Amino acid sequence: MQHTLLSLSVGDCLPFLEALDSESFDALVTDPPYSSGGLHLSAKQGSARRKYQQSGVQKTYPEFLGDHRDQRSHLRWMVLWLSEAFRVLKPGAPVCLFSDWRQMPLTTDALQGVGFTWRGVAVWDKTEGIRPQLGRFRAQAEFIVWGSKGDMPAPEGARVLPGVFRHSNKHSEKLHVTGKPISLMRDVVRICRPGGRIVEPFAGSGSTLVAAELEGYEWAANEGVPTIAEIASRRLQEARHASNTGCQGG
Repeated sequence: MQHTLLSLSVGDCLPFLEALDSESFDALVTDPPYSSGGLHLSAKQGSARRKYQQSGVQKTYPEFLGDHRDQRSHLRWMVLWLSEAFRVLKPGAPVCLFSDWRQMPLTTDALQGVGFTWRGVAVWDKTEGIRPQLGRFRAQAEFIVWGSKGDMPAPEGARVLPGVFRHSNKHSEKLHVTGKPISLMRDVVRICRPGGRIVEPFAGSGSTLVAAELEGYEWAANEGVPTIAEIASRRLQEARHASNTGCQGG
């Protein structure tokens, strides 16, 4: 069954990707579970909220799935779904995979292992709002491992894109414990050709989907947790209403 564009599926990412037509999308922009956080296996297998939520933040975020794997199983899982993503992308399509510093080597291995060409790493500078640690470097950045399905010719009218994106993640606007700002995702999705189709197997609270619509892209997406998918759907409806009434999206 082919999924309708601008529709959010709920369930496992593999059946979602398997149902998509081959070579039907122009970009993969996604924020998969990192299976990171914690110094030991017992901590890694714990609650994502405990691992990633900063101390002192009172907001409660819904729990999400798939963040408990050890390195070997996480790499195998990445290869499984990235292989399907490779199939559904058109030749030359760009790929953007969010990662933290711990999982960046594994992410680059998985990207290349399924056949993508690794082209670089872009940086999300989360600004100085990230909690400081005395005597240590502030954990101020996350990363976008990016590449393409083979050669990547520049589309007509292509722009030079930055390699560092500086966006704060305001708690008042954050709806998922590892959610990304819509302003950041508006910058990232511009790697796709103008008016193209973006696939996102891990939609979360919908930041990428809202950003894609605001930038004029079509998309098909999936989220594994029904309660989080409801948040994304509500967010999309609110963004569309704001757009229809002439308000500025953000």
